[in-house]
Amino acid sequence: MSNHVQIKPFAASTRLLNKLLDAVSIVLGLWVLVTWYPDLNSKSTIVIGLVSIGVFMIAAEIAGLYRDWRGISFSREAFIATAAWGLAVIGLLSLGRFTEYSTELSLRAISFWTGITYLFILGLRNQARMFGRWVSNSKSLNRGFAVVGINNLGIELTRNIRNQPELGLRFVGFFDDRPHKRTTELPEELNSRLGDSQSLLEQARSGQIQVVFVTLPMRAEERIRDIVSRLADTTASVYIVPDLFVFQLLHSRWTDIQGIPVVSIYENPLYGVDGLVKRLCDVALATIGLLVLALPLLAIAAAIKLTSRGPVFFKQRRYGLDGREILVWKFRSMKVQENGPQVVQAQKNDPRLTSIGGFLRKTSLDELPQLFNVLGGSMSLVGPRPHASAHNEYYRKQIDGYMLRHKVKPGITGLAQVNGCRGETEQLEKMERRVHFDHKYIREWSLWLDLQILWKTFAVVLSRQNAY
Repeated sequence: MSNHVQIKPFAASTRLLNKLLDAVSIVLGLWVLVTWYPDLNSKSTIVIGLVSIGVFMIAAEIAGLYRDWRGISFSREAFIATAAWGLAVIGLLSLGRFTEYSTELSLRAISFWTGITYLFILGLRNQARMFGRWVSNSKSLNRGFAVVGINNLGIELTRNIRNQPELGLRFVGFFDDRPHKRTTELPEELNSRLGDSQSLLEQARSGQIQVVFVTLPMRAEERIRDIVSRLADTTASVYIVPDLFVFQLLHSRWTDIQGIPVVSIYENPLYGVDGLVKRLCDVALATIGLLVLALPLLAIAAAIKLTSRGPVFFKQRRYGLDGREILVWKFRSMKVQENGPQVVQAQKNDPRLTSIGGFLRKTSLDELPQLFNVLGGSMSLVGPRPHASAHNEYYRKQIDGYMLRHKVKPGITGLAQVNGCRGETEQLEKMERRVHFDHKYIREWSLWLDLQILWKTFAVVLSRQNAY
């Protein structure tokens, strides 16, 4: 028998069901539209409906909507569905401008259909979830699961499964061949150790256990092989849960390449529609910021030119996305322009400051030209703050995982800055704390987190803490 078996992420029938629900949502939206506007009940409306289904399917594939959403919050699914429908509507409007159907629907009719179809998409998907949960909770379909390996990973996995009843899994207990003193202490609500691997096999053969999760550490390869081999004599479904927590995970996700499952350890979270949404927000907010601040920017530039010799702007080499070097713009606040292999950090009462340099740095006004970096695409409004290239080369040798902060674009502000990590890093612990928050930002990124950081930044700037 061949060992090369294709592993699929989830059943094709699930994808088909999701596509069918979305197509039904669009048809229902059109039905409500022609019921409300009888004059639109024509051949053109049917054509528009068929085209919109195809366009939405393409947009949904791009956004990653057709995946297995079991165990993932509905809010996340709704966000991706919203982005997919938004892309589809933009595509439809673009097509309409170049076809004979561009004048068939009024702006009011388009808005009505767009809104009602969007509600149908979310509503049917939510109903499908509720139905799936009801079916999963049915005693006849509820499957008992066991965990092999009493450790933190097994405990966390069990809690997650119990918090997702739509998975249709009922906890039976833990099994481990090791003595109690060599295993993790079980919390009270999960204190159900049922024995060793032999007990597991007996219950799997009797049908009491239908699903087995093996959470033993990866170094226990021989034990894993032995348990999996013995479970082959049962009809239980077996899953191996890799102990990836031995690594410093950075936005871990999984995919498959021609049926071979691949798990990322270090990854950029801004792929697909997430990256597009963040970029659109950056461009929109940076443009608004430059328009609103046009006069203050000119006034600051004039003040710098009149009070000290030298250029208005200071451009420093720093690391950007994927460690590529970029030029970061700032208003010049010092008499020197250090940009070589050695760069001295700004200090309190720094003698290198110009007459207005201290004011610019304390109020963070010197950072405003970085809005041009954001428009140009080398920076984002929110992300890990970029450091001088010389500092990067020093700290990458001192702090494990330092360079991982460059898996996303650097930002004008970041999670570290709104948590008190500003100013000089004369102690290594201060830079380690910054890197900790940078990694946390990448792991937990969301558009809502970006908005929270931007809002908190105003309070941080006004406090002027550690700004010099």
